[in-house]
Amino acid sequence: MIKVANRIAEVKEYYFSKKLDEIRVMNAQGCDVLNLGIGSPDLPPAKQVTDKLIASARKPDTHAYQSYRSIPELREAIAKFYNKHFEVELDSHTEILPLLGSKEGVMYISMAFLNPGDTVLIPNPGYPAYKTAAEMMGAQVVSFDLKEENNWFPDLEKIDTQDLASAKMMWVNYPNMPTGQKASTALFEGLAQFAIDHNILVVNDNPYSFILNEKPTSLLSIPKAKENCLELNSMSKAFNMAGWRVGMVCGREEYVNAILRVKSNVDSGMFKPVQEASVEALSLPDSWFAEVNEEYTERRKLAEKILDILGCAYDASQSGMFMWAKIPQGRKSEEFIEEILQERFVFVTPGTVFGSNGEGYIRISLCSNKEMFNRAIERLEMVKV
Repeated sequence: MIKVANRIAEVKEYYFSKKLDEIRVMNAQGCDVLNLGIGSPDLPPAKQVTDKLIASARKPDTHAYQSYRSIPELREAIAKFYNKHFEVELDSHTEILPLLGSKEGVMYISMAFLNPGDTVLIPNPGYPAYKTAAEMMGAQVVSFDLKEENNWFPDLEKIDTQDLASAKMMWVNYPNMPTGQKASTALFEGLAQFAIDHNILVVNDNPYSFILNEKPTSLLSIPKAKENCLELNSMSKAFNMAGWRVGMVCGREEYVNAILRVKSNVDSGMFKPVQEASVEALSLPDSWFAEVNEEYTERRKLAEKILDILGCAYDASQSGMFMWAKIPQGRKSEEFIEEILQERFVFVTPGTVFGSNGEGYIRISLCSNKEMFNRAIERLEMVKV
């Protein structure tokens, strides 16, 4: 047996990959598990978007390899979208790079900028992919605390000076996953200045701005942010296109070109009909987001009812497609969710998946229909956990 590379020796299988396998086994045994844990939108894209995909796919000239930078129309649509919704000016020729999903971007950015031994600052709690990508590059991971008492914002003054001295990159994610906390202008201003002061590349992962959030924001709206900041975005959440794998990274030309050097040696471009359909999606009217959020609002009310049954505390103003909640005092997150799973056949996510500061919390996804939420409520009301 050939040994695996050192870069993945300590990399574990993604939590949800393992948990979904476990749930499949339970379902095969007749348990009928209600999965309220995974953040994969169940709603369809807009009809005109899928119509555009089909029409484009029927053309004989849309099936060849595509430019690594994407078709110009897609970059132009992204630039217009950022200008309309975030008041951010982007040069579509030099400051935008479409990606096969933002998760690809996490890896490509890490490959483009990290050397073995570099320090990467990642949020705790936060998206596990930030840590995994850094470790695969041989970088040193240093977490910074996000805590409820500080509104799930980083305290930049408390980051250790030694860690700052060797830090090359910092990941942030606002609106935040898993906590649902929205960014303030002051936070973004502080991050942009922090990036300059410490010569650190700060990357904001921003796929949740349009879900249950009246004021979408971008780190790049801060004038000096482009100097040392990038922003990842995705069409997975706001446009219900998770399986299409369409994301983007935006920012300074030199940084975008560095990521392109990695990308062009790994993938072979995005399917043109997907690109053309994405252009259609990016031009959807504001009423699209209003309709999607109307559904998520109804689901959130049901999720809140579940949390009330479970005796959890939560912030009703959080945004995004999840509900983050504190479980009853004295309970452990993983024990708590296992009890629900094994006794009531309802799966929610333990906060510890996202880091040690997630202990004592759980996350419910809003990506299930109201019928499933109501069935979960019925099961949980039978006996309190």
